This record gives sequence, structure tokens and C-alpha cells, in this order.
Amino acid sequence: MNTIKSAYATANEEIIRTLEILVPGVDPIRVCTGFVDRLLTLESGAKVEFTAGPLSIRRPKKDDSGQQTLSLSIANVTAQGQEAIEAALESGAEVPVVYREYVASDLSAPASNPYRMTLRGGALQGIMIQIEAGYFDLLNTQWPRDRYTADQFPGLRYL
Repeated sequence: MNTIKSAYATANEEIIRTLEILVPGVDPIRVCTGFVDRLLTLESGAKVEFTAGPLSIRRPKKDDSGQQTLSLSIANVTAQGQEAIEAALESGAEVPVVYREYVASDLSAPASNPYRMTLRGGALQGIMIQIEAGYFDLLNTQWPRDRYTADQFPGLRYL
């Protein structure tokens, strides 16, 4: 049994949930659960500081609906954070969101594989941000993925 499963099963370890929003052109927004700012090691080996704050995370359901959205709420957001999220939502660019879990006894690496998603939408309400991030959009994916066009396959012109 790995560390994170053991922590969930026994409830002896504190699980630190982190969220990293990589807004283009702005410093990344890094938030972790708890009351103390933490210096955590990413899977790449880089040590970065996560700011402690109220973070509410609702994981996506594991089902066959095709919609895998993670709902997040971050409270007590600074003006810089609000401006960065507003810029990300208005730009229409792809904004990566990374969710990681650490066990308090081992901050040298995430306890499980990080969830990598894309920011899909959100709303600002005072000092609270509610955002949605999602995985690969399976429902709006074309099938077959390869488009058979006459440019790639010249013989199609004669059909």
C-alpha cells in the first residue's frame, strides 16, 4: 500500500492538498490547505512555496459521463490573485491547473500522481474564487481523429 492510500485508510497522517494555477504572463498561483505556508518539492524536483489558505476541492466523479470537472473554491484571495484569475478567464488561452496531494511526514515529492487539468471557467465573488477545471474533453472529440483529406491522401480525389 502506498503512502497516500495508507494516510487515507488510517487517518494518522495529515494530507496536504495543493493547487497550482499557471496563468501565462503572471506568477503562478500556489495554494495549499492548512494554516502554515509550506515549501514543497514538485515532481520535477523544484522547491516552491505554497501559500496556506482555505481551499475547497470537489473531485470529479469517476464515471462514464464524459465530463470530468474539478470544482475549486479559494477564499481570502489577494488582489493579485483576483487579477490573475480574471486575466486567465478573459484571455481564452489554455490555463493549466495542477492538483497535488502530499503527506505531511514526506514533503519531498507528491504522494500520488498530480492531476493536470485545464481551466474551464470560474467566477469571482468578493474575496472568493470559484473555478472549474477539467481533463481531456472526450465528448467534443472527433472520431476518427485523423482527417482523411485529399491533401494528405491524394488518391481520395478520384473517389
